[in-house]
Amino acid sequence: MTDAPATVRPPRVRPDVRLDDEPMRDLACERCGAVVTARKSSWDQTTLQWTRAALARCEERRDHGEPTMTAAGREAFHGCAALKKTVRAAAVLGELPVHDTDPLRTNPDEKERG
Repeated sequence: MTDAPATVRPPRVRPDVRLDDEPMRDLACERCGAVVTARKSSWDQTTLQWTRAALARCEERRDHGEPTMTAAGREAFHGCAALKKTVRAAAVLGELPVHDTDPLRTNPDEKERG
């Protein structure tokens, strides 16, 4: 009896459909006006794409000083607090849709104090 060679099938590639329900949207930072494209998959997960123009305009990035370098030799910028506030406000106001069935979480301790 001879062993037949195993048939190797190429991996199946699934289409990326994450942007089918809602594309990325332009969002301007309330502090400096840097425009990024943004999408919120959940209240905890945000996807941002920076353009060269946005990177150059971001005041926090400019004021950050020397960039941190990753192990791969790339610049790392750990985020802009002003843009984070802008994204949060846009999501809460419904200007940036959040694709999550869970409602916005609140702090139950704040209700007791109020």
